[in-house]
Amino acid sequence: MSTREEQTTAAQDELREHSTGDLVKQLSQQVSTLVRQEVELAKVEMGEKGKKAGVGLGMFGGAGVAGFLALWSLTFCVIFALDKGMPLWAAALIVAVIWGAIAGVLALQGREKVKEVGTPVPEQTAESVKEDVEWLKGQRR
Repeated sequence: MSTREEQTTAAQDELREHSTGDLVKQLSQQVSTLVRQEVELAKVEMGEKGKKAGVGLGMFGGAGVAGFLALWSLTFCVIFALDKGMPLWAAALIVAVIWGAIAGVLALQGREKVKEVGTPVPEQTAESVKEDVEWLKGQRR
């Protein structure tokens, strides 16, 4: 008989010595502890995802502010350069259309980066809960 089988047999013998009420009480305590641990795991996992998303979004915002300031300077430079060969309003319109196209591309890329964070579901916790349910089903048998 292997050590694992001996442990299983010893555990079963110990359980037979307890009353049904004691066993139900133990099971209730174990399930309660398990639920608390799963909730704690979910909190930790969601906190980690939130931090990663927050840092990425903060950097995205900072880049937007810096880009906006550079954009104004460059915009005026291009408008004044184009004003040499066309009316001022046409030069401003051309530059505005170009910047609108750039903004659209950047917005689409930013949305994709935010999607990379994934769903706000605590995946490890969900998997762990599935394993716990399977374990509990095995305990009923």
